[in-house]
Amino acid sequence: MNVGTTIIKSRHSVRSFKPTPVEDHIIRDVLECARHAPTAMNHQPWLIGVVREKSLLKEIAGLTDHGKFIADAALCFTIFGERDEKYYLEDCCAATENIIIALQSYGIGSCWVAGDKKPYAGAVRTLLKVPEKYTLVSLLPAGYPADIALMKKKDLDEVTFFETYEGG
Repeated sequence: MNVGTTIIKSRHSVRSFKPTPVEDHIIRDVLECARHAPTAMNHQPWLIGVVREKSLLKEIAGLTDHGKFIADAALCFTIFGERDEKYYLEDCCAATENIIIALQSYGIGSCWVAGDKKPYAGAVRTLLKVPEKYTLVSLLPAGYPADIALMKKKDLDEVTFFETYEGG
């Protein structure tokens, strides 16, 4: 058994959180993992915020279409990308996934809430006073899970192929 793949396979979206705060040293380590994400030509076009203030969490939740549970999270990571960088979306998605995996390794749940191309992206950026050169890529509410709904994943043979695709 491999620790890294076990952490990845154990991850599930969490939308219900305990009121327990996430410790500062964990947040810092998770941010370190985010900044070590792969990035095209090492441009690192991200700006990652941490929102813990309840009033701001509620405001962000109110702006989203599918993220109302952000209001009840212990915190929310906000991942922004420099819109003029060619691969900002791929790079920031890699940083987002690193955050998700790092959180899971501490037993902290999260749920990826879309930001890129969403109508509320500009409002979230403005609310958090992020410069205009950045655009919202993702929101990651996080906290200790109060409840986990396990969703079935497709079987491996349904989503993979080797060499060339021969399916229908």
